[in-house]
Amino acid sequence: MEENKFNFSEDTPKEDLVQESKDAVKKDAVGLFASFRIYLRELLDFRDDTDRDATVEAIKADIPLKGATAWILICSIFVASIGLNANSTAVVIGAMLISPLMGPILGLGMSLAINDIDTLKKSLINLTTMIVLSLLTAFLFFKFFPLSEETSELLGRTRPDIRDVLIAFFGGAALMIARTKKGTIASVIFGVAIATALMPPLCTAGFGLAKNMKYFWGAMYLFTINTIFIGLAAFVVLKVLRFPMLKYANSKKRKRIAQLASLVAVIVMIPAIRTFYNVWTETKYEMGFKNFVKNEVESNDDLWSQRDPVLDQDTKKIKLYFNGEISPAMENSLRNSYKNYENIQGFDLVINSNKSRSADVVAEMLKKSEIRNEQKDILVTGLQQQVDSLELFIKSLKSSEINMLDYKEVARDAKIKFNDLKSFGYATMFESKDFVKMDTISIAKITWNSQLSDSVKTIKDETLKLWLKDRIKAKKVVIKSE
Repeated sequence: MEENKFNFSEDTPKEDLVQESKDAVKKDAVGLFASFRIYLRELLDFRDDTDRDATVEAIKADIPLKGATAWILICSIFVASIGLNANSTAVVIGAMLISPLMGPILGLGMSLAINDIDTLKKSLINLTTMIVLSLLTAFLFFKFFPLSEETSELLGRTRPDIRDVLIAFFGGAALMIARTKKGTIASVIFGVAIATALMPPLCTAGFGLAKNMKYFWGAMYLFTINTIFIGLAAFVVLKVLRFPMLKYANSKKRKRIAQLASLVAVIVMIPAIRTFYNVWTETKYEMGFKNFVKNEVESNDDLWSQRDPVLDQDTKKIKLYFNGEISPAMENSLRNSYKNYENIQGFDLVINSNKSRSADVVAEMLKKSEIRNEQKDILVTGLQQQVDSLELFIKSLKSSEINMLDYKEVARDAKIKFNDLKSFGYATMFESKDFVKMDTISIAKITWNSQLSDSVKTIKDETLKLWLKDRIKAKKVVIKSE
């Protein structure tokens, strides 16, 4: 006969029964907690699934820049530069996937973690070479490519914030965990390559060297953040996994190298911590500034901004510019509400109002505007005679050369000569630069095959322009391509 878990016999005191119940509940609770702890350990612990030797060898193999790796880097820089110039996110992502820049950065973190001074030197040399080669390639592209312009993809890589720091660190951590796992997770590596975005900042820095140096410093700042925090994440992951330190036969050399590696790690940590603090502070300033402008300026219908507000973090000033005179009551209201935004309390609020636009001055400007309108009426009356005389000229044109042009015949010839032409139309208009002499202009509105690239369409526009000018005997032809 099995023994009952609880003894409910009448001979057992009630206090003992209660105590037995409590002890049983505690025992079950302890068992449940132990089971949950084991579950969490199995869920989050990745040490048992680590291939240390293969990880070290794989990272070392990705460090060197020579032969095919160098050409892959150059090609990826060109692809990223073209994508940034064309404002194409898809092209930029493609460049990130083929870039070999991640190798030396992981090598830096690993060499510091395992006390490998030779790998540290190799990683620094190859990373420096990659940066110089990337900057040179991007510089040459933007310097000599005729269609380079500032795009949102380019400008988006010139002002890092706290999110870029977190993306770099956690992306680097994910990449390092994936590299240490038995059987590399390719999708994780590709995802980190896209998220950390090492290529676009270098291409933007090359654009800055070629066009505007202010973009160079901002882009290099972002690239430095990504590099430092990816390497730092690799260092932390390998320390958590307790990768063995590299041993040297000479004890003095081992100690000296360990000290040197520790010194380099501290040197890297200092700017990393400082960068994180600076970016965190700048981000708080930006958020406080945007909230203040949105809530107190943009939402106030009585305030008319003459230009965008300015947050000057160097001089610790917030500058507001208003079109019109600001009353003392309104200025006091702005300054009082400004005190409610803690993130920008250290800044001075500078209010610039355009006092010259007072009510009297505005009234005077309205009078001058009325005078100018009267002068325009006189000018229109004087030009009416020219318009009347031109009507005869227009009628003569309609009755002669223009009516003789068979649109169907011209359109048919255009389609025969240009197979990629999807739609075609033209009209004649008149243009005058001095309101006396009139010029005849033929405007052709066309649509090309959507599969053609923009450069090919540009060439075909010029060819069609020359052909149409000769075909309809026009002095001036303007092509409007859709």
